[in-house]
Amino acid sequence: MFPTLQILTILVVAVAMALALAHLLELPGKMRLSREDYMTVQRIYYPGFTIGGVAEPIGILLLLLLLFLTPANIIAFWLFAAAFAAMAAMHAVFWLLIQPVNNFWLKDAELKGLGAGFFSHDPVGGHRIETDAEADWTMLRDLWEWSHAARAVLGLLAFILLVTAIAL
Repeated sequence: MFPTLQILTILVVAVAMALALAHLLELPGKMRLSREDYMTVQRIYYPGFTIGGVAEPIGILLLLLLLFLTPANIIAFWLFAAAFAAMAAMHAVFWLLIQPVNNFWLKDAELKGLGAGFFSHDPVGGHRIETDAEADWTMLRDLWEWSHAARAVLGLLAFILLVTAIAL
């Protein structure tokens, strides 16, 4: 059971990390786009990344389960704890920095399916961007892009810590 849980956790954390790394790899090209082109490209992310994004909370829960099943007196426990913290921080960056930008950009969009429910959800209690931010779209772009870069680093860190804990 424990090896199966470890393998499943590696796979789920790898998916979460891969999605964040995909955003990071696109950053140089997207920073050169005009506002119109950038907003057109942005809309392609919401359907697929909404589905893939479920890996993050599942990864956090699986890491927490590994943490509870690992004795506290071994180094793997602390590596699992650090991986859990990195994944939780990665998820927090999404809700605190990225989701408000998503909600602002999508406020007039008609979304369907999973995206409609997900992007109408605001779990941080009304953390929204004011409408005067429209004037400086590059501020929103930079926040969105660099927050995803931070998430990529946190996801990679979580993955490395997790694999190291299992390899020991």
